Amino acid sequence: MSILNIAVVGAGTMGNGIAQVFAMHGFDVKLADVSEPALHKGLAAIRNSLARMAKKGSIAEADIAGILARIHPTTLLAELADRDLVVEAATENPAIKESIFRELGSVVRPDAILATNTSSISLTRIAAWVPQPERVVGMHFMNPVPLMQLVEIIRAIQTADHTYQKVFELAVALGKTPVTVKDGPGFVSNRILMPMINEAAFALFENLATAEDIDTVMKLGMNHPIGPLALADLIGLDTCLSIMDILHTEFRDSKYRACPLLVQLVAAGQLGRKSGKGFYHYD
Repeated sequence: MSILNIAVVGAGTMGNGIAQVFAMHGFDVKLADVSEPALHKGLAAIRNSLARMAKKGSIAEADIAGILARIHPTTLLAELADRDLVVEAATENPAIKESIFRELGSVVRPDAILATNTSSISLTRIAAWVPQPERVVGMHFMNPVPLMQLVEIIRAIQTADHTYQKVFELAVALGKTPVTVKDGPGFVSNRILMPMINEAAFALFENLATAEDIDTVMKLGMNHPIGPLALADLIGLDTCLSIMDILHTEFRDSKYRACPLLVQLVAAGQLGRKSGKGFYHYD
């Protein structure tokens, strides 16, 4: 099966970035979300991203209209029945993802590949939610998707070799660097990254230094391009907390206990850049 028609479920930060990258490489993309406002916001983010790329000379301004024309918004998962590949990029909540995959399993073709951009939830668990679980695979893109090169390709126990090979080759065709990862909590990227972010939150919680100074230590001392607290704000503190909770539950190890400050900020709705306030304030 050739992969020509793509669907992305979820028009948030990751979903609209994934849709943009597929459309930039000539694929026909249906972008699905639960509401029209969410779709409008996602499409606006894509337009803004393309405009920034054109301003920097990464793409030609004349190409923007064609890229946008390849993205078709919808609020109905039933309209994804003709897709060769569906990439789920909804919020990192197992119950939400299960609902999506069970519906997808009943509406898409039995030979369509079902991928997920989950950053921490077991692929083996997700694959069990659909008929033909051998077609389920993880495609974990990094944020911001149009700029970051890595894609973790995660195999469930059930994932067929041909499913894995198709998405690996597809990631290469998108100009990404795919890395194969076994199914495990947090995979590789978030197994390492999220405890570091959580420890930075503890350092702030314990008043060891200001947020700015904690980030400066990591940028200048460890040569990181962005500090862990600023990165957490970029990812979304709710997403960081969800991943830490999953690591804590799966490993049953107290070293993955979420920092109380992270829990408090999420409870207050201070989720980072997307809410205007997190560890930092944003205009």
